[in-house]
Amino acid sequence: MLSFENDYSNSACPQILQRMQETQQEQVPGYGNDDYCQHAATAIAKACDDPEVEVSFISGGTQTNQIVLDSITPQYAGVVCAQSGHINTHEAGAIEATGHKVLAIKSQDGKIAAQDVDDFCSSFYADSNHTHMVFPGSVYISQPTEYGTLYTLEELEALAQVAHNYHMPLYIDGARMGYGLVADGNDVTLPDIARIADVFTIGGTKVGAMFGEAVVFTKHNMPTNFVTLVKQHGALLAKGWLLGLQFDTLFTDGLYEKLSRNADKQADKIRKALLAKGYDIAFISSTNQIFITVTNEQAAKLQQQVRLSFMEQVDAGHQLLRICTSWATTDDQVNELIAIL
Repeated sequence: MLSFENDYSNSACPQILQRMQETQQEQVPGYGNDDYCQHAATAIAKACDDPEVEVSFISGGTQTNQIVLDSITPQYAGVVCAQSGHINTHEAGAIEATGHKVLAIKSQDGKIAAQDVDDFCSSFYADSNHTHMVFPGSVYISQPTEYGTLYTLEELEALAQVAHNYHMPLYIDGARMGYGLVADGNDVTLPDIARIADVFTIGGTKVGAMFGEAVVFTKHNMPTNFVTLVKQHGALLAKGWLLGLQFDTLFTDGLYEKLSRNADKQADKIRKALLAKGYDIAFISSTNQIFITVTNEQAAKLQQQVRLSFMEQVDAGHQLLRICTSWATTDDQVNELIAIL
């Protein structure tokens, strides 16, 4: 069946599969102590325009979010994020499982505003009983957001300033970072992210890799013995070189951007068709995720012919569905979807 359900259903881009095939007879040191991981880290540092960033590779997105937030958030504190944030909605309480409460605040189109974070924190510290409450200890956002929307450079700088005013690190989840960096209208570069965030991730799982996320600490602030912390969370791969090889490939000859650009281009075609056909697009975005509000009857009919993600029941008669393109989406698939629509 035709599928626009997510951006990680395909195994990996041909370039990565080819390099895996070429290196299958190599014997490589374990746990990331290899040349592939070193080359990939150097390539990422170059892309960030900061040779001093510290890079680590972890197998998946939830593991990465849990490990990073557990390592940067004080033991007694929680994580401030949007109500729609991934760690609050689709990670099965992974953050809470480490003892850090998710402190969800209101958001607009998936984004939290610096002023709202400031209001939340100032109200917390104004409460004379705040020592009996969960402290705000770090700030989590994603770029793009769960709704495919993007923070502007001004918004990111303002968030970082507020977070730092309250001695909180800013963590940017970049599981779909590539799709945001190349999107029309985006004014945020990877060097901007490296300058603003205290730690961020570059997603591979959803942007052409078979699996894996790159974690980038930006201010000489990688927690002491971070590899040991990764191991304690059960996420340290013995075959860590597989992660390094993939990111080394993605960050060679602009491949990461090329793959991301295809997804955004295909999504733009679908958006134009949706608008022409009178569909209700829920969020304005130029990345690879499109959210449409349809009747229950329309949803049932569409799902008979194409796999889409059910997001939520808007009301008794309407559903919010997601159409998601990927690095691997083809013109033929898009044309078939448009015909179905």
